[in-house]
Amino acid sequence: MGRVIAVANQKGGVGKTTTSINLSACLAEKGKKVLTVDIDPQGNTSSGLGVDKNNLQYTIYNLIIGECSLEECLITNVIENLSILPSNVNLAGAEIELIGIEEKEYILKKEIEKIRDNYDFIIIDCPPSLNTLTVNAMTTADTVLVPIQCEYYALEGLTQLIHTINLVKKRLNPNLEIEGVVFTMYDARTNLSLQVVENVKNNLKQTIYKSIIPRNVRLAEAPSHGLPINLYDPKSAGAEGYRDLADEVIERE
Repeated sequence: MGRVIAVANQKGGVGKTTTSINLSACLAEKGKKVLTVDIDPQGNTSSGLGVDKNNLQYTIYNLIIGECSLEECLITNVIENLSILPSNVNLAGAEIELIGIEEKEYILKKEIEKIRDNYDFIIIDCPPSLNTLTVNAMTTADTVLVPIQCEYYALEGLTQLIHTINLVKKRLNPNLEIEGVVFTMYDARTNLSLQVVENVKNNLKQTIYKSIIPRNVRLAEAPSHGLPINLYDPKSAGAEGYRDLADEVIERE
């Protein structure tokens, strides 16, 4: 049965989408069957994997509101071993459409259950807010992977996220655990990055991945070419960082 990992942090700009794209691609590169689920209305994970998000007949929005089947929404093998349930700006309306719907927190879970056995890993890119879509991701997931940017306010908002994860665990998904924290945008030239890592390690009773994702120009360029970093620049520091993270994630099975 596939392992479902939600990549979440309600703080924007911490590397959630970059992590969703590149962790998915590096797991696929290692021969794992991967499904990436984009439930962020910005749709950046979809376009970062080469999907033309503005010309799709069906997206995860249509799936969530019951306008299409999972098969109609699924784009298979966008790269080898990697399929995607894409998203675009239409998804922003889902919140309102779901008002009054029974068991709306479990819509995604019910859909993913149908195909879970077809994949080794299912990676869900969450929006940068704690809304119905994020809750859907957390009721579907086994674990939550939290990217943290190496900057001064790194811990801000993290307590809120952990509180939300614990609430979902208590009320909706008793099996939910925190997969771990991964540091992103690490700049070895600054003392700040080092201090942030030490600070988080000292204050957080969570698993922290050994792999640290560096601040890397090639990593920033890759999405505009619709390619994950391991295809855009396989030898870059960013590609190595995400390959290491993929290895760690696989080891935790």
